Amino acid sequence: MTMSGTAVLDGKVALVTGGSRGIGAAVALRLAEDGAHVVLTYQGGAEQAEEVAAKITATGRSGWAVRADSADPQAVRAVVAAVAERFGRLDVLVNNAGVGALGPIGGLAEADVDRVLEVNVRAPFLYAQAASAHLADGGRIVTIGSCIAQRVAFPGATLYATSKAALIGLTKALARELGPRGITANLVHPGPIDTDMNPADGESAEYQSGLTALGRFGTGAEVAGAVAYLVGEDGRYVTGAELAVDGGFAA
Repeated sequence: MTMSGTAVLDGKVALVTGGSRGIGAAVALRLAEDGAHVVLTYQGGAEQAEEVAAKITATGRSGWAVRADSADPQAVRAVVAAVAERFGRLDVLVNNAGVGALGPIGGLAEADVDRVLEVNVRAPFLYAQAASAHLADGGRIVTIGSCIAQRVAFPGATLYATSKAALIGLTKALARELGPRGITANLVHPGPIDTDMNPADGESAEYQSGLTALGRFGTGAEVAGAVAYLVGEDGRYVTGAELAVDGGFAA
């Protein structure tokens, strides 16, 4: 909200991929609080996705949960087309959906490689490609990367780090290509974040916390705050940038 009480994203439409839980859900809810109508995608967990959509609707904005496998190019394009048809516009794309496959490089199957690259690299590219035809001038693209793209602090992350590092090039290229239309593209690198997939009281939590400068896990709301900045008015001159929300993991 602004000082006058006007929602900074009032009337705008945002698409958040992988928005049924964790960071994606936090981002979807924050954008709704800031005034946006929010469409969120999910691959599994329909009940969770509908709960997030209901919370968005409770803010007075439109919330819509759409099932879409990010590994399916047709599903990706269909979601963007559906958003444009339903709302008549698209202002914000948040590429959040992602998968991981950790382990020694020798033990990773080709299917693991395909799945991670399809979801973590190809899908953000295709979402941006499809969205670029509908984004209004001054639109925003934010992609969720990982602290692992900036510092690989432990073994077994080769595939995941490869996929997240690719998003750096994607973001910088999008910034250059879409800049003439006033569209910004930025990348947020979360560090250890307290989610159901990586809880702050999990088996490796103490180890992960020790890799940060602040000595703790972050929250989904803290990542969402960074996204809100980038898609809000204060972020209009920031593009092609990497913003670490990692507690100093990469310091």
